[in-house]
Amino acid sequence: MTPKVSDEYKQERKKELIKAAKQVFIQKGYVHTSMQDIMDKAGISRGAFYSYFDNIDHVFIEVLKYDDQQDIQMFIMTEGQPLWVSIERWVKEQQSNIEGIEQSLLHAKAEFFLSSQYVKNKENFPYISKRYEQTIEAIESVIHKGMEQGEFEPYVPPNAIARYLISFINGLMLDTFQLGYDTTKVNDQLNVLLFTLEKMINPRF
Repeated sequence: MTPKVSDEYKQERKKELIKAAKQVFIQKGYVHTSMQDIMDKAGISRGAFYSYFDNIDHVFIEVLKYDDQQDIQMFIMTEGQPLWVSIERWVKEQQSNIEGIEQSLLHAKAEFFLSSQYVKNKENFPYISKRYEQTIEAIESVIHKGMEQGEFEPYVPPNAIARYLISFINGLMLDTFQLGYDTTKVNDQLNVLLFTLEKMINPRF
């Protein structure tokens, strides 16, 4: 008789498979990654693997969800610390993230978003829009908290600031991936980002 597997075990096992898949996508990109590559990395049988995932797109979306949650956690501010100080720290941390761009999912993401399957069937991938909105909400919540606490008096709507921040970081990451860290002058650009954010958010020191 096959022992019953708990839901908690299944969730932990799925997380392990997602982590393994993420490493394969980082190494090989989206286009050149196969289900077999991920199974080999995770050391799991085909039958067991397909009990968690339907196809390579399903795996990639689950990897995106996992990766996005890691990113959203960065917007959780440190209790007892002024919110502007926390935002400054987060922006400065982007330097090390961008320096390590080769060890990120950026290449795989670019390939996925340019793939004919996604481009022609965007309605089949609702999470792509959802992930963008979730990140906006996370950033907005920080700005609104600052407004409620009297720390921020923004000159620009919080939603617009959130969208600007996402576009700036995404663009800088993509340019750096294509052209290299020295060419894009990441540290200088992040200093400019902090300058413009301070003007838009208007922290009350």
